Amino acid sequence: MIGYVEAPMAWGHTHGMARLLGVDLAGAVVDGWLQRGELAALVATCQSCGATPYCSDWLAQTGAAEVVPGFCPNGPALTALVP
Repeated sequence: MIGYVEAPMAWGHTHGMARLLGVDLAGAVVDGWLQRGELAALVATCQSCGATPYCSDWLAQTGAAEVVPGFCPNGPALTALVP
């Protein structure tokens, strides 16, 4: 299992945003669509983002999405992984 014990909230938010787009981040790494270093960069970007409260609220209220909210700095990278 891919996870980030040093940044669990950032991993949860990154994974959650991807999941709502229909993207399986662990599967993307296994299938070669995403390098492990690229995934680590997404998590690091999330961890340094100042929109954590907005992200938490959005994830809690959203069941599925075609795009991530504009405040997410990982939006373009995650959207590029949509199948």
